[in-house]
Amino acid sequence: MKKLLNFGLCAAALVLFASCVTTSGSSKVSGTLNENVNAEEYQGLKRVVAIARFSNETEYAKGAFYDKENDPLGKQGVDILSAKLAARGKFVLLERADADKIQTEIEKYGAAGQKVPVDYLIIGSITEFGRKTTGDVGLLTRSKKQTVEAGVNIRMVDVHTGQIIYSEEGKGEAYTESSTVLGLGGTQGYDATLSDKAISAAIESLVDNIEKTCMDRPWKSFILSYDSDGMIISGGAKQGIHKGDIFYVYEKGKQVKNPQTGMLIELPGKEVGKVKVLSMGGSSITDEYSFVSLIEGSVDSSNLAKYEIQNQ
Repeated sequence: MKKLLNFGLCAAALVLFASCVTTSGSSKVSGTLNENVNAEEYQGLKRVVAIARFSNETEYAKGAFYDKENDPLGKQGVDILSAKLAARGKFVLLERADADKIQTEIEKYGAAGQKVPVDYLIIGSITEFGRKTTGDVGLLTRSKKQTVEAGVNIRMVDVHTGQIIYSEEGKGEAYTESSTVLGLGGTQGYDATLSDKAISAAIESLVDNIEKTCMDRPWKSFILSYDSDGMIISGGAKQGIHKGDIFYVYEKGKQVKNPQTGMLIELPGKEVGKVKVLSMGGSSITDEYSFVSLIEGSVDSSNLAKYEIQNQ
């Protein structure tokens, strides 16, 4: 009778222990996450950015019918990066990855295509991607862990100079695990969402540095016209311009060829005046503008191309 009682107590303890075993999952990244960014809080000048492409440089999902122009992993990278940059509220994002499809739709409805220049062009690629399943089998327990690791490389080009101003690789990992005791506890099958989470984690580790690189460089605009009716510059409310803002007018520096790289380098320009924003117009990023008054210095109205407007 005593043996039966002891066996019953042991069985009850094992069942109680098994009932406490649950399935757990999480993701981790190599970098600092900025989870407190609120797009509505930012009221400053926004940088115009486009994502040119996001390619899959790994062997993942490259079977006999692989289509480079319709790679789901690459498109996933574009969508995730676009969403994360948009959430910061500091960028005006323009579509470049599917520019041909957008142009087709514009022409279908008889509208004129708008080609808006950007400040920075982002080019990305998925350089690492892998999935593994591991587990442990004990006397009474069994565990299973699914892990996906991803590596993403991003470089950013200053469109005005053609120089790469930022390049970095980010790593991300996502996993889920479960365990059982005496056959009791959580079980799991193939988790397809881990791929999304790993790529998202890798990209998230780079977003802070992308933002810092863009925002540390001066915001730029250009003089569209200057005559008796006044001066008009590109950009308006959607780029964060407000009535009363003061901007600086710079005369562009000379372009010289660097014999070491063969690239043209624009030397620093000099400040020649200041303008004050009077009003803004336009309905979208493609056609917005601002009326300004020249409050200091002088501008040659016959050669507006040699000037640019900066916030510092």
